[in-house]
Amino acid sequence: MPSARKNHLDTRAAALLLACCLFWGFQQVLVKATVTEVAPVYQAFWRFALGTLALWLWCRSRGVSLAGNDEPPGVWRWGLLAGALFASEFALLFIGMQYTGASRLTVFLYCSPFWVALVLPHFVAAERLRRVQWLGLVCAFVGVLLALGDGLFGSAQPDSTWLGDALGLAAGLLWGLTTVVLRASPLAQARPARQLLMQMGVSAAVLPLLSLLLGEPWQIDFSAFAWTSLLIQGLGGFVSYLLWMWMLTHYPATRLSAFVFLTPVFTLLIGASWLGEPITLALVAALALVAVGIVLVNRRG
Repeated sequence: MPSARKNHLDTRAAALLLACCLFWGFQQVLVKATVTEVAPVYQAFWRFALGTLALWLWCRSRGVSLAGNDEPPGVWRWGLLAGALFASEFALLFIGMQYTGASRLTVFLYCSPFWVALVLPHFVAAERLRRVQWLGLVCAFVGVLLALGDGLFGSAQPDSTWLGDALGLAAGLLWGLTTVVLRASPLAQARPARQLLMQMGVSAAVLPLLSLLLGEPWQIDFSAFAWTSLLIQGLGGFVSYLLWMWMLTHYPATRLSAFVFLTPVFTLLIGASWLGEPITLALVAALALVAVGIVLVNRRG
């Protein structure tokens, strides 16, 4: 059962979030670099199949029960809903990588705090934001609008960029709704490992079906780079998601969600240095507004 929650982010939470954001920023670029060899949804399936297996082995080795006997009735139904939202988020995310840069798509994905801040306070009173924190979200929102305008009207962007941007924005909405389900439903009383297993397990079951419906090619004759990428995504994702789920049970979700706006900054830097993705003035301005939003949203009362 989760221990007492804190109403602010302490040093430990900040350090863990920074490490997770750095990995997630790198991971987005890694997906983009791999999507030319491994079809997007098929790649997402491998990611969560490996991650689910790693999570199950970790729970067995540490004696963590996954039975859920001490949970309220019907938790598994909320787990299926969270899993369906989680799988849909990553399907849109990976498909969007075909149409836009990793750095651009990540900016839109990490608009999820808007949806969390708008929806979650209706279910959890402790998650309500003060005026200065709303100002922070407005700053970040303006940044997203700048990035959207750059994708629609920027001369340096291909015509299909807007589609990838839209898919990233939809993925951010689904992520926000997943966070709301995790915090505002009986699923909040489940162990972090159980919560994560439900999300990753449902994704591992649903994504191959979606991949087949989309007609994606299936193969296992990957290059050494592709196999390394899948292993990093699966195992590294398992560790980072487990940390994220643990933090959701100990710290306010609105503060956590806003802090991870740092991930697009890391993605921008890594994407530019590795894949040569363009860094436009509008995108830099968008990230600057997002950074200001992070500071304001995380101000303590």
